[in-house]
Amino acid sequence: MQRAPAVAGSFYPAQPHALKAEVARFLVRAPVPQAVKAVVSPHAGLRYSGAVAGAVYASIQCPAVFLMLGPNHRGVGAPVAIMSAGEWETPLGAVAIDRDLATSLCNTCPLIREDQAAHAREHALEVQLPFLQSLGVSFQIVPLVFGMLPYDICRELARAIAHTVRGTHRPVVVVASTDMTHCGDYYRHHPPAGMTAQTFAYQEDRYAIDRMLALDAKGLYEVVRQRRMTMCGAIPTTVALLACQELGATAATLVRYMTSGDISGDLDTVVGYAGLLIT
Repeated sequence: MQRAPAVAGSFYPAQPHALKAEVARFLVRAPVPQAVKAVVSPHAGLRYSGAVAGAVYASIQCPAVFLMLGPNHRGVGAPVAIMSAGEWETPLGAVAIDRDLATSLCNTCPLIREDQAAHAREHALEVQLPFLQSLGVSFQIVPLVFGMLPYDICRELARAIAHTVRGTHRPVVVVASTDMTHCGDYYRHHPPAGMTAQTFAYQEDRYAIDRMLALDAKGLYEVVRQRRMTMCGAIPTTVALLACQELGATAATLVRYMTSGDISGDLDTVVGYAGLLIT
């Protein structure tokens, strides 16, 4: 199946030359890219979160496969939905799905369901692709999106991901796509009296970032629930952290953090963006 772009022309430019130019502004390659087990990257419009996503992808060695985990914003389809064959199109060309790795993952974990409808209009993984395509290296993807899941299901999925990654001879990087705190009238989520949305986002996102830096998947899952945080990709990030624990990760690094307010100047309606490397 060919998956057509869902958000070209809104989240990022639909014209190839304009998209290349915008990504190039954010993707300044590190002198010595790092080998990583996973990354955490945002998925807003490039104008707002592109600097954070670019800083993440500019820092890493490009693997053969990106195993991409994102939230299902629309709630369409299966709670754990994969596309296991075909290509994803962007204005920069088509990206192939690694059918063998996807099939192996599905065979390992029966919770995963083939569900193209869950991916058709979802933007979180799509907006990662122009950055990956601009790294100049051939790669494939395995895309999954998650609904709200109990922690024990996150753990089961993570074990299946780790088992599948260990079972392939090719380098694999897990991508967890999430935005952080959403705050302001537009999101129907308001800061306490006396705080701007920007200040509140800084405060709340620090709780989640500290858990990620500690590689504390359960702590992240719990703090998001306890504080009712509006971190849309908490589930994929929890799964990624658990998988990295299984794969022997020893450190996480915050590459960059900012909010939409840093771009728009609107400090009363903001979304936070964090980019991390897990090694």
